[in-house]
Amino acid sequence: MSGELSPIDKAKFVAAKRATDFVEDGMRVGLGTGSTAAWMVKCLGERVRKEGLKITGVPTSTRTADLARSLGIKVVSLEEAKWLDLTIDGADEIDGDLNLIKGGGGAHLQEKVVATASDRMVVIADAAKEVETLGAFPLPIEVIRFGWRTTQALVEEMLISMDVLGRDVTLRMQGDAPFISDEGNHILDLHLNRIGNPRELALVLNQVPGVVENGLFIDICDTVVIGHGDGRIETRDINNGTTEDTRLDFVEEDNLFKDLSD
Repeated sequence: MSGELSPIDKAKFVAAKRATDFVEDGMRVGLGTGSTAAWMVKCLGERVRKEGLKITGVPTSTRTADLARSLGIKVVSLEEAKWLDLTIDGADEIDGDLNLIKGGGGAHLQEKVVATASDRMVVIADAAKEVETLGAFPLPIEVIRFGWRTTQALVEEMLISMDVLGRDVTLRMQGDAPFISDEGNHILDLHLNRIGNPRELALVLNQVPGVVENGLFIDICDTVVIGHGDGRIETRDINNGTTEDTRLDFVEEDNLFKDLSD
């Protein structure tokens, strides 16, 4: 495997592999969306196949649901599961307080609902996702399609009073057409460069008419697992203030993960 994966994919893989250690038999588990989360779903699928692990997965997107089912993971809706033991998901940016920007894949609405319906959220990422201050990655907000241009104008006006460095707002596209989320909404990407007060911004954004949800995850993540290209893994738990360093050695085997890349 080590000869086939790039350093960033190795980092994603070791983080995902380590995070699956938190999953126990009988758990109801939120399954995140994105390239790193896809590694995690694959690793869980391996545990289901090799260990007979019995879990119930609640996916945060249709693509995650399709992947989980293909690997033999039982999939149900959040309505069926009601409450979750654990959610494992990726992030686009992580600061020192474990606040996140998510939504690069356009699934942050479902991801936030699932994460907040869980006893614990574990975030998996490569080391490049760690930042001192959130905002270099564009902040996504999901907006209803009706009147979206008005919503955009209201957001741009609101940003004038916020502690941010940039205020450009763009409609996310998929080819020549606007991107449509699983909930049938548009995504506006806010190019802010730096967010001085993420908590305030998250609260104010959700007061704008037409905004369904924003991609700031504040006080939701409990544990972050950071992978490195050399197999090193750093696990930080914000609740008990601990940091654990481990390493995963790569072995040459059938690469079940070769179809997972950005």
